[in-house]
Amino acid sequence: MLEIEIKDINNNSKGKASLSETVFNNTASEAIVHTAVVSYLANQRQGTHATKTVSMVSGGGKKPWKQKHTGRARHGSTRSPIWRGGGTVFGPQPRDYSIKLPQNMRRTALYKALTMKLSDNEVAVVDSISMEKPNTKELVKILKNMGLSEKTVLIVLPEKDNNIMLSVRNIPTADVVRVSDLNAYQVAAFGCVLFTADAIAKLQSNLEPNMEIVAEVKAV
Repeated sequence: MLEIEIKDINNNSKGKASLSETVFNNTASEAIVHTAVVSYLANQRQGTHATKTVSMVSGGGKKPWKQKHTGRARHGSTRSPIWRGGGTVFGPQPRDYSIKLPQNMRRTALYKALTMKLSDNEVAVVDSISMEKPNTKELVKILKNMGLSEKTVLIVLPEKDNNIMLSVRNIPTADVVRVSDLNAYQVAAFGCVLFTADAIAKLQSNLEPNMEIVAEVKAV
């Protein structure tokens, strides 16, 4: 049975939490994490790049000179791609870069990413983090007490907490996310994933109905 130590914000032990084999000992291929990361990054692209073709640039309606007897090359428009100010050939046009993955594959990629993090000792659990008001200095102190000041840290909360979100935005090496929004890219991008005890419990709370589905995805 997998277990992980729970600590308080002063890095004192507060007990242990049980970890699901499905989440933290996932046997899926590491390639599924790569696929999820590629999909996530592709979905961030807006795809709004565009260049003008010959039909889009202004001007060029009149033939620049007659076809024959000028001693010059034949041209039908001053907006040909070989003219200055002409259209662009095979330039980028608006397109959709998104890559859609099945929900089960995204979930399995997340579990495999967490498995890899745990095997590298890059998963930590704190009993709770609460702040009465936004305070970046206090949050930096908490991370330092837990020995995480030298790492990039992703703080995973059970629910949205505005005070923590406002406190973390001025820390370039840290970020915060709700457990329901957690994905494989975020896990892979940070050096350490810091769960609260409630967040890790919520992550594992709905596993039973999905265990058979996840097992099927593993075999893909």
